[in-house]
Amino acid sequence: MKDIKGIIVTENASLKNLNTYKLESKAKYFIQVETLDGLINVLKYLKENKIKCFILGAGSNIIIDEYFDGAVIKLYGLKNIKVDQEQITCEAGVMMGALACTSVEHNLTGLEWAINIPGTVGGSIVGNAGAYNKDIFDSLVSIKVLDESLNVKELKKEEIKHTYRHTELKEKPWIVLEATFKLEKGNKEESLKLIEDRKIRRRATQPLDMPSAGSVFRNPENDHAGRLIEAAGLKGKKIGGAMVSLKHANFIVNTGTATSNDIKNLIKLVHTQVKEKFNVDLVLEQEIIDWK
Repeated sequence: MKDIKGIIVTENASLKNLNTYKLESKAKYFIQVETLDGLINVLKYLKENKIKCFILGAGSNIIIDEYFDGAVIKLYGLKNIKVDQEQITCEAGVMMGALACTSVEHNLTGLEWAINIPGTVGGSIVGNAGAYNKDIFDSLVSIKVLDESLNVKELKKEEIKHTYRHTELKEKPWIVLEATFKLEKGNKEESLKLIEDRKIRRRATQPLDMPSAGSVFRNPENDHAGRLIEAAGLKGKKIGGAMVSLKHANFIVNTGTATSNDIKNLIKLVHTQVKEKFNVDLVLEQEIIDWK
């Protein structure tokens, strides 16, 4: 596998700094993909040798277990961005913040909400990421994916079933390679002011000083998950090294020693108590990655 061009392979690799919860985790193989050909060739190799694989974005919004007996793949090299008038086409490895910054630099508006999203474009499309009542499908035109036969195919936005924080891509054996967005002409100074205002608001309301993976639960219709969790008296609740944030109740933070089981058990406790007290069935926004 190490002879395949366009990839870098590390064996028995730590994933602690590749997930935003900073959970201790290892993979039998960690593969940094630099080119599309490298991705296709390594996927062929893994399939032929019956090695499981998982595509890792920025490691946000996920809860991973301690060991993966397979290959974790990260699209490090797929980070090209091209701006053509009011359209931006970028590869899946681009961070959402970089995409938003590029749009602002070109006096385009529509992606300011994404400046602090700690995910890649590919992962954000799969999970229909969003903030401030906007989501990535608002500006999306089309994507390119690598399908199960390792062929590149293009899909228009209208061909992709998507709902709040979910798309059918989660159930497909496809890998997002590229996305094209259609934006509007804007004003750089106005966009920067909006971004700064939201940055101040984010610092004031979110526990940015501790490892987390963003909002744990989706907001119920006409309500907020954080309000319900706080009203249930769960702020500061701990299981092992996992704690419901004192700053924002819809965040679980790693106090330093949290395991994936600590976080999952705390999620179950919060869900159960909110259901018992308010008869609200909170829906998990974070994704539990079951490698077993």
